[in-house]
Amino acid sequence: MTNTTGAADTASSASNSPADTARFRVRPRTEADLDACVRILATIHEQNAYPLNWPSDPAGWLTPRSLLAVWVAEGDDGEGVIGHVVLSRSDAGNAAAALWSDGPTAVINRLYVDPAARGRGVGAALMTRATAEAKSRALHPVLDVASTAPAAAALYERLGWTLLAAEVEQEWLPGQWVKLRSYAAPTS
Repeated sequence: MTNTTGAADTASSASNSPADTARFRVRPRTEADLDACVRILATIHEQNAYPLNWPSDPAGWLTPRSLLAVWVAEGDDGEGVIGHVVLSRSDAGNAAAALWSDGPTAVINRLYVDPAARGRGVGAALMTRATAEAKSRALHPVLDVASTAPAAAALYERLGWTLLAAEVEQEWLPGQWVKLRSYAAPTS
């Protein structure tokens, strides 16, 4: 598998601090990465309420049964893991997959970036890697995002993803209904 390397766009940056020029790479996640992935996820849950419901087994949540592939973004300067994404088989619970009618799908999920690494293109690089893998398997990438996550929706729209539905209600836990936005990757 090819690694994806990214760098911040320093042309729009007023300073030349290390964070502005920091580099990273996207690589397959290993078992050794799981503790760091869970730590970052806990920080994101505390700051951004993602995931909405904290899983009883966070490492298991990051490794769903429907998993096809999983990657992390890793900082090049000893930063360690700074982002995560999963590509999964579609199942009955995926609203976007149910809305897509032009062939088989795969779901991109469990995408997150360490708050300290945001704004460097990490999320876009992880999305690009997962999208390429889905397409290499002749599957069309789709995803669902809680309507309470406008920054995530903005990323998908900047990447050219098509909004399939702006407000799909789905029951996540008994009595807990969540409004989702459903997206499909560009067809080209």
